[in-house]
This record gives sequence, C-alpha cells and structure tokens, in this order.
Amino acid sequence: MRHVFIVATAVLGMAVVPQNARAQAPVVEVSAAWARATTSSARVGGAFLTLTAIGAPDRIVSGSTPVAERVELHVTLNDAGIMRMRPVEELVVTLGEPTVLKPGGPHIMLMGLKRPLTRGDSFPMTITFAKAPPVTVTVTVQAAGAAGPGAHSH
Repeated sequence: MRHVFIVATAVLGMAVVPQNARAQAPVVEVSAAWARATTSSARVGGAFLTLTAIGAPDRIVSGSTPVAERVELHVTLNDAGIMRMRPVEELVVTLGEPTVLKPGGPHIMLMGLKRPLTRGDSFPMTITFAKAPPVTVTVTVQAAGAAGPGAHSH
C-alpha cells in the first residue's frame, strides 16, 4: 500500500507543478521598423528595427515580407580591416535592454526585391522568433542613405 501512496502523490504533484510553474509566455516587442530606399534596379535592400524581449531572451530565426523573395539575417564583421556582411541562422534578442538592428551591425536583408523601395512607402514584414509568437510590423522606407528611422540621407 505504501508504494501506491507514493505513486499517487507523485502523480498529483506532477499535475500541480506545471500550474504553479507556468511562466508568462515570451514576448518580443518590435518598434522603429524602417528600410532604406533602393534604386529601381536593386535586387536587395536592408531593414532595421528595435526589439525588446519581455520575460526571457529570445532569437529571431526568420522573417518574410511580400516585397522580397526571402529575408536573411545578417551581421557585419571586420575581416582584416574590411567590413563584410555575413548571413547567420539567428539573431539574439537580449533581455533587459533593446536590441537594435542597424546599418553596420546586425540587420535584416531583403533578398530578391519584387519592387523598388521608395522613400515614404511602407510594407509589412513578419518576424519569427524561437519562443515568442511571430510579430508583423509596418516598415517605413526612409531616404537611401538614412542612418535611422526618420533620418535624412548624408
């Protein structure tokens, strides 16, 4: 009988633990989404934004937009004094401080543009995370040389 009691307690305990240990679902807030204008013949573009992880760190694992055939995640590396972009599988979204995707740093590449990105236009882009639900944002197109959202070209 003692064995049955221990098993019953263990089963009941397992039923209670998930309810007590249930954590808030991970969330990533996305803000300040923008892209640089492109020429009419450009096949690639860049998109930039700010991410804030709430509750737990996360990772961007993919993205999509109707203005491009595919979305790639990129970082910029200094290779013997030459700055080079490299695709990566994911980009980390840290907890406790905004993660900024920007020119010259981690960013999103829009590959196979279906149309030019024209200053003043906007388009939707969906960001997919490892843990948090996907987020669809409106990306506003800035000037070709813009350094940030609402910035002017150099």
